Amino acid sequence: MRQMHRKIEYLAGLAFLLASVSWGQSLGDVARQQRQNQQAKKDQAAPKVITNEDLPEHQATDDSEETNQNREPAPHSHSSKSAEQWKEQIAAQKQTIEMLQRQMDRLSATIHYVEANRYYNGAQHNLRQEQKEAEVGRMQDQMEMQKKRLDEMQEAARKDGFGNAVYDP
Repeated sequence: MRQMHRKIEYLAGLAFLLASVSWGQSLGDVARQQRQNQQAKKDQAAPKVITNEDLPEHQATDDSEETNQNREPAPHSHSSKSAEQWKEQIAAQKQTIEMLQRQMDRLSATIHYVEANRYYNGAQHNLRQEQKEAEVGRMQDQMEMQKKRLDEMQEAARKDGFGNAVYDP
């Protein structure tokens, strides 16, 4: 009985393996298709490069002055950053501000003054707490600078013509 189950399992596995191989694409077919794709890319026309020699000579200056007067001014771009680049930079700046805020909150939570006369090292402990407060003050100044930088980045993105979906005020 046990041998019969093994033979059945073996035959079922073999049948499954043969069925999966017959449905798959052969290596020769894959290579042939890859060669056809490469040949199709080569057959495409190469991009044409236009140089100054290909352009017609300038027309009379009167015509060029008229066309310049009729044209609308082109929008001025302050930078060549894409919307995704602005989003990434602004998100990174926001993350920096959040990280600085968390550090400041953590440090502020550890500031606890004690009565100097009640404890053995109370005066030294309070001196360390004052140092922590000074460090929190420096971090606060740094955060203000980072927030200004974020505002400047958001304003620059707005001036580049991107909506609030990019700079999210």
